Amino acid sequence: MQLQTKIYRKENSQKIGGLLKECFKDLFSSHFLSKQLAIRDIKSQYRQSYLGIVWAFIMPITSAFVWVFLNITGTIKLSDTGVPYPIYAFSGTLIWSITKESINSPMAITNAARSVITKINFPKEALILSGIYKLLFNSAIKISLLVVLIFAFGISFHWFLLLFPFSVIVAILFGTALGLFITPISLIYNDIAKMISLVLNLLMYLTPVVYVVPDKGLMKCLMELNPFTPIIATTRDLALGTYPDYLLYFFIIILICVPMLFIGLIFYRISIPIIVERLNA
Repeated sequence: MQLQTKIYRKENSQKIGGLLKECFKDLFSSHFLSKQLAIRDIKSQYRQSYLGIVWAFIMPITSAFVWVFLNITGTIKLSDTGVPYPIYAFSGTLIWSITKESINSPMAITNAARSVITKINFPKEALILSGIYKLLFNSAIKISLLVVLIFAFGISFHWFLLLFPFSVIVAILFGTALGLFITPISLIYNDIAKMISLVLNLLMYLTPVVYVVPDKGLMKCLMELNPFTPIIATTRDLALGTYPDYLLYFFIIILICVPMLFIGLIFYRISIPIIVERLNA
């Protein structure tokens, strides 16, 4: 049986349209492989854990609990959120955890498959698609708990809730697009992953995750310029039934996200095989 030889240099000389077409072709053809990889990783993730699926809730719950405790005890004074603060804090930390996980997913799944990439010729887009499948599964678990808590806190059903899953998908795609640009660099420099984690932890305090955007001042300006603000705020507003204050900015993010995702896929497709092969040479 003759082995297939793939030359990366030839692919790099293609036009953007041709590369994008090949990306979508490989995404479609690798659907089954991506699903199998996602199922394997999900089973492995929860099989090797004593608490299993409970870990999907622990981080957003503990983060929200800290802020609820600080608010109740008067340690910090937060502005009125318009809804019960526990559900406001939990929904914000949950949506933020989904967004953060979507940014880190391409890095984590590519690093895990680092040795396989150089030995087996398969569409690298399968890794990204399997990561999205995992994100959708984990997000569905978190969303189900959030919906239960929404009704538990006396928030009645509203039509905005039907648009909530769509905004979550936007958050996942936006985070994935950012992750596609970061992943190749993180393979070369291990410090990048740690730096991204640090930046995201700091960026959380410039995003209306656990408190509302101030009415005035420097913090208001910084939070309104932050591209994560319309994603977190709009997604939470749709979940809690309040009219989104940053709906226009949210649609602008969607318009930016689509071409950014396409360019990120091309960048990932071109760079990952070459970088991984050189690192393992």
